[in-house]
Amino acid sequence: MKSIYPAALASIAMMAHGIAAPATRPNILFILTDDMGWGDLGCYGRKELATPNIDRLAKEGLRFTGFRVASPICSPSRVGYTTGCYPARWRINDYLHDRAGNQAHECANWLDPKAPTLARTLHDAGYATAHFGKWHMGGGRDVQDAPWPKEYGYDEHHVNVEGCGPRIHTFGSAKPEPVDDKMLARYEFTGFWADKTMDFIRRHKQQAFFVELWPQDVHTPHTPDPEELPHVASTPAGHHKFNGVLRRYDREVGRVLDFLTTEGLAENTIVIFASDNGPEPSFERQRSGGLRGMKWSLYEGGIREPFLVRWPGHIPAGKSDDTTVLASIDLFPSLCALAGVALPRGSTIDGLDRSAALLGTPQARDQPLFWEYGRKSDYLFPRETGARSPNLAVLDGNWKLLVNADTTGTELYDLTADPDETKDLTSENPEVAKRLQALVLKWRKALP
Repeated sequence: MKSIYPAALASIAMMAHGIAAPATRPNILFILTDDMGWGDLGCYGRKELATPNIDRLAKEGLRFTGFRVASPICSPSRVGYTTGCYPARWRINDYLHDRAGNQAHECANWLDPKAPTLARTLHDAGYATAHFGKWHMGGGRDVQDAPWPKEYGYDEHHVNVEGCGPRIHTFGSAKPEPVDDKMLARYEFTGFWADKTMDFIRRHKQQAFFVELWPQDVHTPHTPDPEELPHVASTPAGHHKFNGVLRRYDREVGRVLDFLTTEGLAENTIVIFASDNGPEPSFERQRSGGLRGMKWSLYEGGIREPFLVRWPGHIPAGKSDDTTVLASIDLFPSLCALAGVALPRGSTIDGLDRSAALLGTPQARDQPLFWEYGRKSDYLFPRETGARSPNLAVLDGNWKLLVNADTTGTELYDLTADPDETKDLTSENPEVAKRLQALVLKWRKALP
């Protein structure tokens, strides 16, 4: 039975800072980029290429500088967003391989459909739900019997090769691919899913909707639209392909934002823009905004990501929250709070309700954040000097500790004084290191 929207629930967070609750449920559009660095966007300081459409979300909404994802690799990061849980709770600690690879890394072959999901929770409360784009939470390679996204609460879906159901069948290359009776090049995939997104919204705009637009951009291989290359020719040599992909991606995001305005939906739609993990190595540290590490690393360059949120009239425009430590696992309870939807009974959610922060009031975090990546010893990446981290991490206030599960390799950083993680303070602060090491090892032992 679909629940009635309890406006009083949504108003609690808003009343705290003088903002009226909406008369109707907010729509939600969640755009999740693939492998975007903290320094890839103009609104995060990049000068090399303008990203005016994505930056529009920062100008018209709120930018967070302390946002962390649940993992430095795609599958567990996406599980964190989807379930509000630490992904290892559902036995996903690495990107999903073939069956042999999953077994070797102690991973499930797919996300358990019994896990709580944001889509199902909103769907059961009356939302129209859809997922278009990369999935990578089960399916692909030799795992062809994985659940379809509909089993996690989506009314409609179209995914990439790393999922089951209607999908694009290859990883994509310069060669066209037959998709829905069309021939599409890789650089057209995002536009294809953007069209799916707009079509779904147009057909469901009379009810509240929750739509995930999760493109493959800006993941490698960078295969730009040839028409974009003249526009990026003046950027540094070796950056052209990436910049061509990013420029086209920014234009596709702009198309969707313009569509919301044209359809009269922008005012009551929460738009979120984020990424799953840091970038693959390129441009030295430029793409990570100078942060240490990258994809596959628990240093900040692998887990600290752009996060933009816009909701006109409810979220302050043009502001930056440099205080709140916001996590991807917080999205589930926070959006439910803003929508006035109760969390599923009997489910464990690791994330916190940060709806007040999303509405513009910075919040201190009174609970630590934990990470695991690299459970087995045969992880090969990253290979770059200084980028491969220990396989566990904990963030508690300004302190971040990294350590291997066998207690070796302890590193302690004060992120307030040293955001680039250059000076290990373990020997100078042994009691802090001992406390945090015990905390993260206890957490690790509690995982499946």
